[in-house]
Amino acid sequence: MSDSFASPLVDDLVTFRRLGHLAVDMAADYLETVRERPVFAPMTPDERRELLTLDLSEEGIPPEELLAIIRDRLFTYPMGNGHPRFFGWVNSPPALPGIIAEFLAAALNPSCAGGDHAATYLEYSVIRWLMELIDFPQEKSMGLFVSGASMATLTCLAAARFWAAKEAGWNVRERGLQAQNPDLVLYLSEEGHGCIRKAAEMLGLGSNALHLIPTDSTFRMDVAALRAAIQADRAAGRQPFCVAASAGTVNTGAIDPLSLLADMCAEESLWLHVDGAYGAVGKVDPQVAPLFDGIERAQSVAIDPHKWLSVPVECGCALVSDKHLLRETFSLVPPYLQLEEGKGFANLPWFSEYGFQQTRGFRALKVWMVLQTTGRQGLVQRIQHHNALAQHLASLIDAAPDFELLAPVTLSIVCFRYLPLELKGDEEGIEQMNRALVPLLQLAGEAFLTSTVLHGQFALRACILHDATTPDDLRILLESVRHAAALSRKQEQ
Repeated sequence: MSDSFASPLVDDLVTFRRLGHLAVDMAADYLETVRERPVFAPMTPDERRELLTLDLSEEGIPPEELLAIIRDRLFTYPMGNGHPRFFGWVNSPPALPGIIAEFLAAALNPSCAGGDHAATYLEYSVIRWLMELIDFPQEKSMGLFVSGASMATLTCLAAARFWAAKEAGWNVRERGLQAQNPDLVLYLSEEGHGCIRKAAEMLGLGSNALHLIPTDSTFRMDVAALRAAIQADRAAGRQPFCVAASAGTVNTGAIDPLSLLADMCAEESLWLHVDGAYGAVGKVDPQVAPLFDGIERAQSVAIDPHKWLSVPVECGCALVSDKHLLRETFSLVPPYLQLEEGKGFANLPWFSEYGFQQTRGFRALKVWMVLQTTGRQGLVQRIQHHNALAQHLASLIDAAPDFELLAPVTLSIVCFRYLPLELKGDEEGIEQMNRALVPLLQLAGEAFLTSTVLHGQFALRACILHDATTPDDLRILLESVRHAAALSRKQEQ
């Protein structure tokens, strides 16, 4: 047996430095030319098949060749969200400081489960900043970074489930969800995100535990309908325990009446969870800040820094107002992590005691770098800019005879439809036209948007998250819709 192994994964630093420069130049070249390229370009069947059937090399491939493969096969076919005219879903471009932070975090490669090292202390501060931005109470609260809002929601609702069982006199960690206990009920609006249903299923509540509440004409939760549902469920012997509200729905950006919901939850002894994955940081815009009143009274909030803050994915955050309850929900300290009282890091509980993960990545560094680079005022200006662009797009739609706005514009999401004069009054024809033009527009590469359904009506949906988007890009978006519609007509002939 030799004394050492010549590992290609622990290379000399001269080679590492050279490869790092090559990678940075490659990334910079890609980012510099994003606007010049199509927003989206489909791969050929052969190109897809090639990536799907890659073989693992026997002897290893030189890193320079791998960088070339990344440049030629991956950078050539991006998702498109780095382009200023990408308006699909809620996918932001990566903030440049966040890209650098990802690299540096990987160089340190700490486990942020806990321990007496810099990364863990930094995470506490960055989470406090997020609390400050949305006016979430800090003194007794706790938060932790997770992969995204889906995991943040699961974390928060696990705490809500533990709390509800504790209030009813039983320990869900010990007994689980047994038949002798009343069925727990969780309320969300028809516009609530699908991750809430997934969380309910994973927590053993089942999708039957979800009680969907209708929305009003502005796509906000109907509070009167919620109150009636709670009363009906209690009368049926069920146990209401949580209301999951939205601070910026993914469909329209609607913000549920959080203050009224906080009042009701206090009256009814219910946990208020707020899905603020996309929209919660919109609270920094003074024009819409009053719509978020009440979020500070929520028991938990889910936020995605990898959405409106442009932090590179993955990065979500779970905030819970009762840190002791959150610790009760998850803490399980194995012998190899138990420390003597008063020594080392023992007086500051590990992050792993507040969530499911033991080994945790250094996500806080990229959030720290993006927020510190932007600054509080810079963040306010970013959010205001995106919201103003959404209002401008809405004004263009209102002024155009062949477009129709389908929902109020609250944040940076605009829902509308193409309404050609010859189809006015023909609802079936209008829907068929709009459905047909979406894939044609995406494949054309000039702009990219997605679709949704609002109160049964098919809608085109544009979400503005890119700092480089201009009013001219919005004009091009509408022209691209018209061009796609014209192409659709030709294909029908």
